[in-house]
Amino acid sequence: MVSVPSSEACLHRIDVSVYRVPLSVPVSTSFGIMADRPAVFLRLTDTEGAFGWGEVFANWPAAGAEHRARLLMLDLAEMVLGTTLQAPSELFSRLERQTHIRALQCGEWGPFRQVIAGLDVAVHDLFARKAGLPLRTFLNAKALDCVPAYASGIHVKDGIDAITLQRKAGHRAFKVKVGFGGGADLAQLSATAASLKPGERLFADANQAWSLPEALAFLNAAKDLDLGWMEEPILADAPESDWVELARATNIPLAGGENIAGRVDFDRVITSKVLKYVQPDVAKWGGISGCLGVAHRALEAGLTYCPHFLGGGIGLMASAHILAATGGSGLLEVDVNPNPLREDFKAAANQVAGGYFKLSEDIGLGIDELPPGIERFKTLELTKTFGH
Repeated sequence: MVSVPSSEACLHRIDVSVYRVPLSVPVSTSFGIMADRPAVFLRLTDTEGAFGWGEVFANWPAAGAEHRARLLMLDLAEMVLGTTLQAPSELFSRLERQTHIRALQCGEWGPFRQVIAGLDVAVHDLFARKAGLPLRTFLNAKALDCVPAYASGIHVKDGIDAITLQRKAGHRAFKVKVGFGGGADLAQLSATAASLKPGERLFADANQAWSLPEALAFLNAAKDLDLGWMEEPILADAPESDWVELARATNIPLAGGENIAGRVDFDRVITSKVLKYVQPDVAKWGGISGCLGVAHRALEAGLTYCPHFLGGGIGLMASAHILAATGGSGLLEVDVNPNPLREDFKAAANQVAGGYFKLSEDIGLGIDELPPGIERFKTLELTKTFGH
C-alpha cells in the first residue's frame, strides 16, 4: 500500500449526493444497458474546514447509487467521523479491516469496497488541498502535467462515425465495445480499424461476453486488425488456466482489471503477466491508495497501467492524477458519451488535445465545488457530522 505523509486531519463531516441523468440514447454493453447515468459524489470535511471530494462506483446495478449512499451513511460513517489521520492511506487500511465482517455477513463485497474507494479519494484530495498541491504532485513531485488519453464508451456499430467526431475533439486513440454478436462485431470492428488515420490506435472491450472457445475464435479472426488490446474477452473470474491459454493463443495483448479487487488478486494477475494492460478502477476498489500501489507493481513487472473509469468528473480526475503520478505508457480512459455529471466539471471537460489530457495546477483534484448545473439531476442528499 502506498502512503504519502502529510499533516494530520480529523474528519468531522460527510456529505453525499446521488445524481441520475436520463438518457435519450442508452449506453449499451454486452451484459446490459444503462438507461440513465448515475453518480455518487461525496465530500469529506475535517475540523479545520479543509475538504476533499470522492466518487463511488454506481453504474450497476440499476438501483445501486442510492443504496451505496445509504451504505456510506448508515454503516461506514460511524467508522469515519471523529477519526484523526496522519496520512491519507490510513483510512483505507482501517476500513478494509473494520468492514470485513459486515461485508462477509451480507455478501456485499462490491458496495463496501466501492464506498471505501470513494472515501479514500476524498481523503487524498483533502490532504493534497491542505498541502496546497495538485493531487498528482502530492503523490509524486515529478508527476506529469498531461497524460495520453483515449476515447471510450463507443459501441462498435457506431465506430466510424464516433471516431470521426472524437478525432475532431482531439483524440488519437479509441476503444469500441464488442460482444454483441460475433459476425456483425467482427465486420464492424474491421471497418472501424480500416477507417483509422496514420498514428491512431484502436482498442476493443468485450465486457466479459465470451466463453473461452468464443474468445479464441474472435481473437484469431481479428489477428490482423492491429488492435492495441482486447479488454475482458472472458469472465474476469474465469480460471487462470483459461486466461493463460488465451494469452498464449493470440498476438493481441489482453487487458483487464476493473472487475479485480484486492492486492492479492492484483498481485496474482501481475505475476502471471496474462494481462499486458492492468486496469484497476479508482471508484470500484482501492481508491488512490490501492490503485497507486497496483500501478507501481504493474510498472515494476514490465506491464502497462491504464486506469479504468466510466463515471463522473471526480473519478475521472482522480484517475488522471494517479496516471500522471505513476507515469509509464498507459492511457487515460475518457468516456465520450454525453454526461453532464462529467462534462460540467471544468477540470474534466474539453481537456484533450493531440491525444493528451491536460491537468491544471489547481490544488487537489482541481475541484472546489460541484457544478451548479447538475443540481437538477439530484435524487438524494445526506449529511452527517461527528457526534450527531
